[in-house]
Amino acid sequence: MAPDSILDAVWPRRCEFCGAAPDRPGRHVCSDCLARIPFVRQDACCRVCGREYPGIDPSGGACSECTGANAPHFDAAASAVRFEGAARRMLLDFKYNRHFWMMDDVADWLEGALRARLSPSAVDAVLPVPSSPLHRLDRGYNQCEFFARAVARRIGRKFIADAAIRTGDPLRQAGLDEETRRENAKGTFAIPHPEAIRGRTILAIDDIITTGSTLSEFARELKKAGAWRVWCLTLAQTVRS
Repeated sequence: MAPDSILDAVWPRRCEFCGAAPDRPGRHVCSDCLARIPFVRQDACCRVCGREYPGIDPSGGACSECTGANAPHFDAAASAVRFEGAARRMLLDFKYNRHFWMMDDVADWLEGALRARLSPSAVDAVLPVPSSPLHRLDRGYNQCEFFARAVARRIGRKFIADAAIRTGDPLRQAGLDEETRRENAKGTFAIPHPEAIRGRTILAIDDIITTGSTLSEFARELKKAGAWRVWCLTLAQTVRS
């Protein structure tokens, strides 16, 4: 009997959303619920921030936020799902309620977005966006480390957990306006091991992109430390208003 079959016999899997027995081996979202996940339309995204943008040129246009004065410091980004409905609930449960059994489903979605938008073979190292000391103490873990480790394993690239750190305890970005988010993110990252990223293409992994302020600041510090190129991958993106 295969390992998954043994585990299913002892602890039967149930779909994360409807409670039915999943029909997809090793996964916790059934086919019916998977069809209702709000996946990002990868052919309708800004070529820089990777956020859905109605009317964007599918040949590779950039949105107004990424061509203006506050253009991000990262080179490109991709997201798997929109932060709404079942996807929103799943991300929050993973982030705050330790739903780690969802990791294979999450890794599927992250890998799909990465392969659709970027080039895994060009990545040299995968880094999680570090959490602040207070957030890590409060939660006990950084969900981005789970995501980054899984993506690195999927694409056969090096996972580096300690090349970057979060300094201080900035306000939570949720609920802040765009300008406050930018100011709140400034000076919150440090790169104690620049030799791990120097001259490399770095894939930075975060859970969600809203305005891109956190990822932009992270990319800025990585490039200051010598990274050649910074791509970003997030599980979710907020819906543009």
